Amino acid sequence: MRLNFLFNDKGFYKTLLTLAIPMVIQNLMLSSLNLVDNIIIGRLNVTAIASVGLANQYFFLLNLVLFGIASGAAIFTAQYWGNKDLPNIKRVLGICIFTGATAALLFTIGGLAFPKQILSIFSNDKHVIAMGSDYLRIIVFSYIMTSITFSFSFTLRSTGNVKPPMVVSMIALSINTILNYALVYGYLGMPRMGIRGSAIATLIARTLEVTLMLSIVYIKKYPIAASFKELTDLTFPFIRKFYRVTIPVILNESIWALGVSIYAIVYAHMGTNVIASINISSTIERITWVIFMGFGNAGAVMIGNKIGEKKPKEAYSYAKRFIVLGPTLAMLAGVIVALGSNIILAVYTIPPLVHNYAQNNLYVFSIFLCARTFNFICIIGILRSGGDTAYSLFIDLGGVWFVGVPMALLAGLYLHLPVYYVYALISLEEVFKIIFGAPRILSKKWINNLTTS
Repeated sequence: MRLNFLFNDKGFYKTLLTLAIPMVIQNLMLSSLNLVDNIIIGRLNVTAIASVGLANQYFFLLNLVLFGIASGAAIFTAQYWGNKDLPNIKRVLGICIFTGATAALLFTIGGLAFPKQILSIFSNDKHVIAMGSDYLRIIVFSYIMTSITFSFSFTLRSTGNVKPPMVVSMIALSINTILNYALVYGYLGMPRMGIRGSAIATLIARTLEVTLMLSIVYIKKYPIAASFKELTDLTFPFIRKFYRVTIPVILNESIWALGVSIYAIVYAHMGTNVIASINISSTIERITWVIFMGFGNAGAVMIGNKIGEKKPKEAYSYAKRFIVLGPTLAMLAGVIVALGSNIILAVYTIPPLVHNYAQNNLYVFSIFLCARTFNFICIIGILRSGGDTAYSLFIDLGGVWFVGVPMALLAGLYLHLPVYYVYALISLEEVFKIIFGAPRILSKKWINNLTTS
């Protein structure tokens, strides 16, 4: 591939920046304020960090299920938008809302009825489980609202309207951070509530978030401002087509989440200091990752639109650009994270051992960031946008269950290696994904126009 190929289409970069920058800002706000929240909780003690981290691991599972549902719906939305088919976009949104809310309801019931049993899967520390259970019993009431926000946010993005989700998230997350600070420590005239205060702050913020999202969509009359009748105007063939493409995505995210949860279980059984280090390093990693999430999700919209417009050659051309530009940026970002890790961790009040673990975790993240970025763009940005969800399922789950999980169990529970070595061995799953993902992109078999099938 000649280098001039990468830069001879100004329209590509204009669209990329228009889509990606708001997504990056939104995700950066989310990750940055999560970092601040993490630091606020961290001032309590290491047990508090670990307990909130474990409770959020349960939400992480739901988050990935919702991501699977919404991103599966976004495959259709992007292509229908390219085909200018607004009625079907509204039908897809209706299915997405119903499916996401159902999943969120099940997680809410589970978190209310069995909080200690759920958290005991991840840890055997009674203090961590007790504190995490108090947090979980409150935070689960935000799950259904989060599912609705997911549905509208992803649908807006797929139609090129990326600014509303960004603005809503910025407002909600800012309020969440202020309330966290006030309710955890009793500032601004609020009661001192510890980690329960953090859960209440998040619940209030997510309530505000869904309210703002719906208000903006319907008051400003965005194209997806559907009536109840339009959302439920469904036929069995349409529903069947939707789930035929989307179920592999939902299974992908759900079963992948179970694999990642095994990583969390392994880390938890390695000790509270390990849990704290992973919670800290992963929060920092998410801040770096926002660039590539925005990049990959912009790719999904752009490539999906081109397929919907019946321009497969342009879709393939866009795919090649993304798989070169993304990993190149990732190499630069990895160097920055590695060199700046010690400075970043200085803001935490943590024991030297936790600091050492977290810093080495960040080194491992930096080494594998390029491969991880390629795989994210491959699976989320390219294969799924073309409706090639079954093959995406194979790549993602193969990496986790054939490589990552066995490595985690062997290195963490049998060999008892330090956490950063365990993390490095788990990250070898990225190599597996590249081996099977790259040839699939080049084959063009992933390009499927769902608007005509």
